[in-house]
Amino acid sequence: MNVISVQNNIGLPKYRQIILSIEKAIEEEKLIKGDRLPSVNKVCLAYSISRDTVLLAYEELKKRGIIYAIPGKGYYVKSIEITIRQKVFLLFDELNIFKEDIYNSFLKHIGKDVQVDIFFHHFNIQVFKKLVNDSNGNYTKYIIMPTDLNDVTDLIKTLPVNDVIILDQTNPELNMYPAIYQNHQKDIFEGLLKAKKGLNKYKKLILIFPGFREPLGMKLGFEAFCEKYNFENEIITEFTNREITQGDLYVIPNDRDLVRVIENAGNQNLKLGSDFGIISYNETPLKKIVANGITTISTHFELMGKILADMVLNGTKEQIENKSSLTMRRSL
Repeated sequence: MNVISVQNNIGLPKYRQIILSIEKAIEEEKLIKGDRLPSVNKVCLAYSISRDTVLLAYEELKKRGIIYAIPGKGYYVKSIEITIRQKVFLLFDELNIFKEDIYNSFLKHIGKDVQVDIFFHHFNIQVFKKLVNDSNGNYTKYIIMPTDLNDVTDLIKTLPVNDVIILDQTNPELNMYPAIYQNHQKDIFEGLLKAKKGLNKYKKLILIFPGFREPLGMKLGFEAFCEKYNFENEIITEFTNREITQGDLYVIPNDRDLVRVIENAGNQNLKLGSDFGIISYNETPLKKIVANGITTISTHFELMGKILADMVLNGTKEQIENKSSLTMRRSL
């Protein structure tokens, strides 16, 4: 019990005194990795405080990765890195250049006293379930990218409700959680509207929409725009050796399809920006120079990472729609 000190009437919550006592004991090497902490019952009896107060202190240290629990045996020191104030579980769908931009921006703005563990579910519900279940209770914040996976809401609800932030895509079932998200339906509609003057020279708008990883909002926004402004349109699931017709304008969410379209156009001796057009989804540095410049509709990924860091650090409870913009280049 000599590692814990709890006093009355000093203006500091008792659970916080327990945390500070343990941190000080680790700092002074009175506690080292593997040492067992005083049991919850012993601390309660020694200082006449409730079990909830002790458990609150121990659970916060557990979430920060400083201690761990062995059921039926007690709590033990796991790490002596007491400078870690928050421990974040970050669950992405997959690794690509856009997620890398979010991640790097998040790390840049989150600070050095926050530990970030990143995981990927790869659009697999079983992987998603295992990662969420294994992480539960071990982090101070859970940042979840649910994409369009079915049946994830109940899994997310098993996590501490005040510690969850939804990233990139959300839905009405997740409205109780703060979020930083893209409104894909609105973004593609408004992006096409801003490009409408350039679109008028094309005969047909074609969306390449495989529908596996791409958010459904893209398809809905494309359909709404074409219907409202009377554009002939088509939605295809893949582009494989398809002949490009003069007057076609391709809207392309996936960069692999972007390469295929440009390659086929070269084989057909078609000139991009006059014989046919392209609007790509999601900005990358290469799109500034590929084929003399590719027009893009894109959210601002670095801004998304910065806002996400602010939400973690400040405990923001809002649902924030990330900005999107159209960048006009020669492909249109």
